[in-house]
Amino acid sequence: MSHPLTFYRRAAAAAADTVLQSKLQRATTRLTASRQTSFAVWAEGDAVRDRAREIRADVIAHLDRYLRQFSQALEQRGGHVHWAATGAEAVSIVTRIAKDRGVRRAVKSKSMVSEEIRLNDGLESSGVTVVETDLGEWVVQLAHDHPSHIIAPIIHKSREDIAELFKSAAGATEDDVSDVAHMTAFARTRLRSEFINADMGISGANFGVADTGSICLVTNEGNGRLTTTVPRIHVALMGIERIVPNIADLGTMLRVLARSATGQPLSVYSNILSGPRRTTDDETRSEPDGPDELHVVLVDNGRSELLGGELAEILYCIRCGACLNACPVYQSIGGHAYGSVYPGPVGAVLTPALYGLGPFGELPQASSLCGACREVCPVRIDIPRMLLALRRRSVQEVGAPAWIRHGMRAYAAAATRPALFRIAVRASRAALGLLARHGWVRRLPGPLSAWTSTRDFPAFAKRTFQDQWRSGARQR
Repeated sequence: MSHPLTFYRRAAAAAADTVLQSKLQRATTRLTASRQTSFAVWAEGDAVRDRAREIRADVIAHLDRYLRQFSQALEQRGGHVHWAATGAEAVSIVTRIAKDRGVRRAVKSKSMVSEEIRLNDGLESSGVTVVETDLGEWVVQLAHDHPSHIIAPIIHKSREDIAELFKSAAGATEDDVSDVAHMTAFARTRLRSEFINADMGISGANFGVADTGSICLVTNEGNGRLTTTVPRIHVALMGIERIVPNIADLGTMLRVLARSATGQPLSVYSNILSGPRRTTDDETRSEPDGPDELHVVLVDNGRSELLGGELAEILYCIRCGACLNACPVYQSIGGHAYGSVYPGPVGAVLTPALYGLGPFGELPQASSLCGACREVCPVRIDIPRMLLALRRRSVQEVGAPAWIRHGMRAYAAAATRPALFRIAVRASRAALGLLARHGWVRRLPGPLSAWTSTRDFPAFAKRTFQDQWRSGARQR
């Protein structure tokens, strides 16, 4: 999953890309402003957010019970439940369903879990053609790219980028890409036949309702409904944490999800699916629409290992993307720099929590700890607390660089000995004085140069605070 370059090298390259900066700032500013406007006029917003957090906390605390209830209710409605302990197992389950039923072509609506487990690669290696039908995901697929945002997969692309892609990869003409309306019409024409010819529809699931066995898909595009109703088989992938107890609680979650994601009171399509198409024995009263089979794959992939621990709160996340839009780090580097399906503040916690600090130990450092992510989160997840916990764990498991270890020991020795501390301060002030120009140090030596490579370091004051304090006390 991780890119071979380190996070810091990917981040540096992204931060130096002025074109990318312009795209990110334009998109995140617009999404953040829409969210702020939506919540500003919502008098009961804080109370609903508090209730949403209570729902998520209750579900995660009693996840085993709610999962059993959901599974039983879904099966009673004619659906099939599959349990996948790992991502590879989930891919195997979907591939087996496709193979057993002779599936050759599948259409797919947006699903972060499918990206997480690399489902497309698994299906295509088994001979199934997979077509993404969410507009952003289709663009990503055409470009052989990866999504860079949880709800806006192509936030890193401009209209001009997409127009060129449509011409080079999809055969579009200049008229087809003359404006946004024509580009949308071109994509609609190209994708409409895919739904009709597909044997299988694959989707994610924003929520599963425990007491009814229903799944809910939230989208602003109609492709979700076509994917889940036109093909004869529907397979839904859902992380095991995405449960709500009942329909009333689902309503609460939908209210905060839409406002946090895009500023809408409610998304354009909130699809609640309860089992496959219903038929009688003689098919005289069959439902005309819907799949003949519904399969829900419940994906663990490391989530259960977080339960009861200091990182369990990250499972409250409802994937609205608000924390990405508010994060100054994400705003500067975008999603690809994280080297993970889940970028931004939520990804900086979730990715190392699921896959370990070994390959992703740098991600918890990708934060200024300003707390903006916590402020905008619809369920008030304390991401900064978990980032600090992962930083502490990283030092314990991976270890800090030698210069930091020795430097902290030297600081501790000096800080606990006042006389030695005063000597060290004087020596440091003198050394910085040799490097400073007009009160600023523009280049520090050794590993400290990482700081001055992007910012100046202030020279120490000529008189310490303690010296000034003692001088003031004598004057009084």
